[in-house]
Amino acid sequence: MIREICEDEIFLAQKAEPATPDDLPVAADLLETLTHHQEDCWGMAANMIGVNKRIIVFNNEGSYMVMFNPEIIKKSEPYEAEEECLSLPGFRPAKRWKIIEVRYQDEGFLSCSRVFTGLTAQIIQHEIDHCEGILI
Repeated sequence: MIREICEDEIFLAQKAEPATPDDLPVAADLLETLTHHQEDCWGMAANMIGVNKRIIVFNNEGSYMVMFNPEIIKKSEPYEAEEECLSLPGFRPAKRWKIIEVRYQDEGFLSCSRVFTGLTAQIIQHEIDHCEGILI
């Protein structure tokens, strides 16, 4: 189901709760909402649809990917970026890393880790910031 985009900064500033297998329907809604906004958006976190869970979805070089409970475990090559967000107006500065390694759970809740680079890494960092309650 396509959900409405949350713009409540007080809600968005809360740190997300860990996701569980009971949250699979939230991930499905999040993915459907992202594909609905694909012209303007490359990634979303669950709090953007009003659910305070640690779930992100993003465009991974042409295919969509879902992560439950993602965390960055390694990062290198910092740079400064300007980003915008469906939940918040305007552009905002952000410190990002060109290369990141992320530990997460997949849709079967199996533990995984993977290295991402470039724009995909930037998108993931933006969405993990949402999970941490960092307003972008």
